[in-house]
Amino acid sequence: MIYLIGGPPRCGKTTLAKALSKKLGIPWISCDTLEVVSSEYVSFNQWRKMHPYSLLRKKYKTNDRFYRVLPTRMIVNVLKRQARPTFPAIEAVAICEIKDGNDYIIEGYHVDPAFVSCLMKKYGAKNFKAVFLGKKDAEKFAQDVHKSTTPNDWLLRATKREETFLKVGQMVALYSNYFEREARKYGFPMILMDEQFEKQIDSILKSFIL
Repeated sequence: MIYLIGGPPRCGKTTLAKALSKKLGIPWISCDTLEVVSSEYVSFNQWRKMHPYSLLRKKYKTNDRFYRVLPTRMIVNVLKRQARPTFPAIEAVAICEIKDGNDYIIEGYHVDPAFVSCLMKKYGAKNFKAVFLGKKDAEKFAQDVHKSTTPNDWLLRATKREETFLKVGQMVALYSNYFEREARKYGFPMILMDEQFEKQIDSILKSFIL
């Protein structure tokens, strides 16, 4: 079984992947890793076209500048564009593990509902389980950021202004709307993680293991 976990940044995908990995005793991988590995096999010009989000992040350096200058909708759109070139790497990992009869977990914002639907049609729905996570309360998101226990947290590390956390929350909420719409379209579960985070994680684990 290939377990696919998608949704915007900072909605609990990695937390869920780690918990599921521990519960089932199977490996997991982040699509961020697959993105980095796959980018090593293209020219710099190709990389620039494939990674519009990364280029903008490099240009504006801090989260404060990035979120002050760029419209929220533009950030969501470049994230969606950057996700697509990683689809072949996700598919390659899934195919390899299915052929070897292994269970595996893949998580990341790159895991798109339409892409997951294509994988299921191509390799059999019986080989996949998918869930999408999101958050829609931007104000609560901004408050909860400071509770993070993630080492070297990218958001806390490169942010000085409190208002930036709210802008990130607004981006996550807008991106969550996209995932919710697409998940509904293709018949996948979409779980909002704004409230009772730990309880939601436990509930998803139970539904995956059944």
